[in-house]
Amino acid sequence: MDRTELVAQIRNFNRFYTRTVGLLEERLSQSAFTLTEARVIFEIGHRAHGSLAPDIAGERGFLARTFQINVGAVASDIARDLRLDPAYLTRILKKFAAASLVEFDADPADGRRRMLSLTRQGRAALAGLQAAADRDIGRLVEDLPENAVPELAGALRTVTRLLGQASPAAPQVCLRQHRPGDIGWVVQRQASLYTSEFGWNIEFEAMVAEIGARFIREYVEGRDFCWIAELDDEPVGAVFLVHDDRDPACARLRMLHVEATARGSGVGSLLVATCIEQARASGYKRLMLWTNDILHAARHIYERNGFRLVGEERHHSFGHDLVGQTWQLEL
Repeated sequence: MDRTELVAQIRNFNRFYTRTVGLLEERLSQSAFTLTEARVIFEIGHRAHGSLAPDIAGERGFLARTFQINVGAVASDIARDLRLDPAYLTRILKKFAAASLVEFDADPADGRRRMLSLTRQGRAALAGLQAAADRDIGRLVEDLPENAVPELAGALRTVTRLLGQASPAAPQVCLRQHRPGDIGWVVQRQASLYTSEFGWNIEFEAMVAEIGARFIREYVEGRDFCWIAELDDEPVGAVFLVHDDRDPACARLRMLHVEATARGSGVGSLLVATCIEQARASGYKRLMLWTNDILHAARHIYERNGFRLVGEERHHSFGHDLVGQTWQLEL
């Protein structure tokens, strides 16, 4: 997809979303407030008791002179974050003040400063807006199947992460030990990913299901491990370290995978490095793995971590002619 097509898809989504959630209506959630007014109330309520800076030149000075108080810090932050014209925001705040929705209190730490906050009536208005918005969105998703809820939540987090800031910070990856339900998730995700990306048939799902079941049945604490990689609290990859029944000095790295949305963020390298470190700490002398030559990204990670190719064999599996590879790392 090129950028022109992406822009068109985003615009199509914007039209769909604004129509679906009622953002084209004059009033938000059938309230007395316009969409912009509701956003301002929300910002004031969630910046409660934010300290306001002394009057200075520019935008803050304009707002402070209008209200004859030092409201610049919060007001200008709201104008900036909501991309509002300061004069427009001033009119909204005047309206709120006349309706007793906002108040200006002296900063106990500095009497020269004022703090902008919601009154009791303002907090009640905010609570009503939030309840109405929750109700409207709840109706929007009430018919969504349960198995689609995580998919929608993940898509929303992905959009927020990718478009939320001009220069997004590197995502933080967290690894954790497996919990009940994780092995089933790994089997399901691997079966889906390898089917969609390589066209492998259900034989592959049978194989990973057998590996997962064996890990559970033959699990030895301190010798067997499974790590789940999470990005923004969502699972995005996994790897297994398991003992070898025939060779106590050998461990096996199995079922490494990284979700497409997390590739390029270092998840795969972190999983493999953690597996190697734990194998050493557990007293294993070497680490083995089996893969197929078409899994280029995984092979590059193994090579960078010192694994060497020790064997290849052609085989027909998962509906395809493949070349299996055995890799080994001396610990």
